[in-house]
Amino acid sequence: MSLTSAIRDRDVAQLPSRRDEDWRWTDLRGLIRILPQPSPPFAGDPGAGVFDPLATQVVTLANGRGEAVIYVPAGETAWVALRILSQGDGAHAARVSITLADGARLHLFETYEGEGGYVAQTSLALTLGEGAGVERIVLAADSAGGVSISQAEVTLSPKSEFAQTVLTCGGRRQRIETRVAHPGGHASLRLDGVYLLADKAHADLTTVVTHAGVDGLTEQLTKGVVRDQARGVFQGRIVVREGADRTDAKMGHHALILSDRAEVDAKPELEIYADDVACAHGNTVGALDEDAMFYARQRGMPEADARALLTEAFVGQVIDRIDHNEARDLVRGWAAERLRP
Repeated sequence: MSLTSAIRDRDVAQLPSRRDEDWRWTDLRGLIRILPQPSPPFAGDPGAGVFDPLATQVVTLANGRGEAVIYVPAGETAWVALRILSQGDGAHAARVSITLADGARLHLFETYEGEGGYVAQTSLALTLGEGAGVERIVLAADSAGGVSISQAEVTLSPKSEFAQTVLTCGGRRQRIETRVAHPGGHASLRLDGVYLLADKAHADLTTVVTHAGVDGLTEQLTKGVVRDQARGVFQGRIVVREGADRTDAKMGHHALILSDRAEVDAKPELEIYADDVACAHGNTVGALDEDAMFYARQRGMPEADARALLTEAFVGQVIDRIDHNEARDLVRGWAAERLRP
């Protein structure tokens, strides 16, 4: 199964389906009966991106045109805004390669922006040298009619640091997947996510972390809010291989369902083949705290405003973990705009 080749060959048989365990809640083969023609060149001026003021370099991939290669030399720091643009009703795929030499730092501000009924796939390969560090912040605002799949393969080195925060409002079908090869060696990993879904939006946040060596750290926190007929999917798997002793891994997923027809599917998993580890996961799905709602209403706050305030506080725990101050403020505003009535 290859999304890139499925799009290239216009072969729906290569699309993942509900028979594939990792894709059972994001069935593309059942949704897409005929893959569209390749997307034409992007038309018009996309304007400035939300993160452009924070970046010293802006990289734009529009309708799959081009292949981005980003390299940060040893000991240097880069601020890059990566914009993935999709337009129209065609199909396209893009590739991004990011390499950090030893001790390099990268602030990666990544956005997905779309309009139309496109089918888009983005492949990212991120390789960190020893002691390198990345903070990746993703804002995914795909079209309500778009199908968008983002797949990142992250390879860490000893003493490296990778911190990720993904925020999404979904699409017709959307999946943001991150797979991390964790070597241990005092490397640290943070994988966070927020999904804010309304109408008939679908978002799938899938992560797989494989610990292969001793002394590795992983922290993961994902929160979601779904309403109307939206569907949120969280799949998180942490694998601790034999010999990866002293691994410290924690995963949490918590969601709010704000309507009877909304749905959340969650599958947190730990696969542990080592003895000396500290691993845990937690998962909750429920409604807003009625006592908190009552408290806010008693003080004259309209119900819609009270719901927005409580949901902002709920997802704010994830947003507050972003290290970059200006990016954190932008992300908080982006989330508030999608939660307010």
